[in-house]
Amino acid sequence: MGPNGTGVSLFQQGRYAEALQVFQQAKQADPANPDVHYNLASTYHRLGVNAKDAKMMETAEALYNQCLDLSPNHVDCHRGLAVLLVDTGRSDRAFALLKNWTQRSPTLSDARVELARLHQEFNQSKVAEQYLDEALAMDPRNPNAWAAKGKLRENSGELMQAVQNYQQSLAINASQPDLYQRISALNVRLAQGTPNPNNPSVIAGNAGAPGNNTAPTSEPKRY
Repeated sequence: MGPNGTGVSLFQQGRYAEALQVFQQAKQADPANPDVHYNLASTYHRLGVNAKDAKMMETAEALYNQCLDLSPNHVDCHRGLAVLLVDTGRSDRAFALLKNWTQRSPTLSDARVELARLHQEFNQSKVAEQYLDEALAMDPRNPNAWAAKGKLRENSGELMQAVQNYQQSLAINASQPDLYQRISALNVRLAQGTPNPNNPSVIAGNAGAPGNNTAPTSEPKRY
């Protein structure tokens, strides 16, 4: 593993200060690599949130923007910057960022997926579903779109449909361990719960369950 991969491993272990040093070395070695900028931004972001350090958040924001300068359609970087804008009380800017992205890249399904996810996190499920439907019309084999669709169904209590959507996502990209965990958890709930008589795919008492009002988490990325 090179420095970038080592940094990702350290980040995943929660050793953020060490990861930061390694990512800084990776940036010096490969200053034009957008993923390195993203990983640095994500680490500063996490440290800034944990320490409530506004300066670290500013550094993270600058690095996210540098990543997008190098790679204008970088999916994780758009997500990370949107999260940061929400974290710093600028949710309107987060929505504008992702909406502008969909307009600049009208054929890119991932841009609509990320905008849908943000609407979903603010309990705007109808708008989220509209963007997800558009994304899947563009690319029916987008695993992120199917995973987001599953999350939308899970939040509304349609657990069987959520499992099916997660399975559709995994059929396209099996390297999503979190989805296997979600499917297992949902199967347990389905086995223990009482189906809604008006809709067998909905567990009674869960329909319309609100989201958690937080933006998607941002993690470093390695290709």
